[in-house]
Amino acid sequence: MSQIIDIFKEITSIPRCSGTHSPFINYMKEISSKANFLCLVDNHNNILVKKENSKAKLAFQSHYDIVCLDDNCIPQIIENGDILSAKDSTLGSDNGIGCAYMIKLILDGVDGEYLFTSDEEIGLIGANNLNLELKAPYMLNLDSEEEGGICIGCAGGVDIFATNSNKKIIPNDENLELYEVSISKLQGGHSGVDINKNIPNAIKLIAKTIKEANAKLLDINGGERINSIPVNVKAIIACKTKPLASHENMKIEKIDTQSEHLNIFDDNIIDFIYDFKNGVRSLNDELGVVQNSINLAIIKTNQDCIKLEISARSMANDELAQLKDETLEKLKEHNFETSTDGKYPAWKPDINEFTNKVLEIYKEVNPNASLEAIHAGLECAIFKDKYPHIKVASIGPSIEFPHSRKERVSKQSVENVFAVVQKIVKEVC
Repeated sequence: MSQIIDIFKEITSIPRCSGTHSPFINYMKEISSKANFLCLVDNHNNILVKKENSKAKLAFQSHYDIVCLDDNCIPQIIENGDILSAKDSTLGSDNGIGCAYMIKLILDGVDGEYLFTSDEEIGLIGANNLNLELKAPYMLNLDSEEEGGICIGCAGGVDIFATNSNKKIIPNDENLELYEVSISKLQGGHSGVDINKNIPNAIKLIAKTIKEANAKLLDINGGERINSIPVNVKAIIACKTKPLASHENMKIEKIDTQSEHLNIFDDNIIDFIYDFKNGVRSLNDELGVVQNSINLAIIKTNQDCIKLEISARSMANDELAQLKDETLEKLKEHNFETSTDGKYPAWKPDINEFTNKVLEIYKEVNPNASLEAIHAGLECAIFKDKYPHIKVASIGPSIEFPHSRKERVSKQSVENVFAVVQKIVKEVC
């Protein structure tokens, strides 16, 4: 094994939850100093490492933040033979492995432009606000998650936010009983690449139980990140008889408190969630991927309102706009106020001299290597907008169940892909 796994373990011990920047920036300043490279940081915490008089032909790019299902989480790595996972958390191999590749190349003195972007997992914030100049004609993104795949296109996305403030106090004339309904420890997963795997959505399941019990909603909170399929939800409801669980992981407990009045939310909230067509909306047979999808990711109760966070994705920008508009209209019909943010474009598949060269090199290591597109957001789409001249390809090791507690990566896959990276460096740089 090379140093890649050791470097990955080292950076995994550094706090890198989205929104946390200084620890990794300081680490990269130390690495850069050791290698006699410049370390430039912009006002959105993006990091560019390069030689002072760089003549780089190739830029390498990874984001350094990770999805943390619990605040301030530092993954505790579990090593089981060839497999790396983490104790009750995400592993952070997305995109810690890509960062490890780049750090190894820096330490080896390879003349490249090494761009580490911030806050990719919460809306590609770093990439969207990049204020660092790239001069290389080619870019190798290291954020793909399937060995043998060379990504040359990706979905665009937009985050949708909705608020329903219709809350009222009513007399409990029907003597409704209070219940706490909770669901936890579902599989979870990435709301893009895993959206077609029939992974249960905790918010949809709890809405089904509430709706079919004809219950009133008093409180609800759940979901972890806007780009994750929700794992945990808890609600307080009022109904005549004990509700029926909609999943084996669901717990329903009666609250032994009598209330003369109930402070309830609008029935439209549960109606919307219950009817909402979560998941895959259409397929792209030509590319062999999901074309359009949408994921209800987060629900939370504030003092006087309930808020929803929804992530929509499409392989085509016009279809993304249509999906967004349809969802906003449906939300407004159910008494929600809406807004959008975090929009990023689709990366239209682009075959060129660089992607063909990467494919040729990859096939020397893996004869089954192929060009493909992915139903997830990659920062490549933004870089293509910012730097029209640049030719981009994306590769990475096989990562299973990213953004979930089941996240795992094969050490051999990590090494296999780094062998490809080294060949690309030799032939392109």
